[in-house]
Amino acid sequence: MSDDKVHNRIALMRTDRGVSRRELAAAMGVHYQTIGYLERGEYAPSLSLALHLARFFDVPVESLFSLDEFPHLA
Repeated sequence: MSDDKVHNRIALMRTDRGVSRRELAAAMGVHYQTIGYLERGEYAPSLSLALHLARFFDVPVESLFSLDEFPHLA
């Protein structure tokens, strides 16, 4: 495990659904800055938070988080 960075698509999913950071944070029970840290890859979520985020967006957790970079959508 040389790279522990967790990549995510939170910002993409959030903006696609028209949800603000504050709204998502309120739904998750976290501070809105936590969502920003997650989106920038500065913080890896707990398993519980990752599962709750996936449930919120109604996607499998591996569609939202990955140990590998997601391909760019073009």
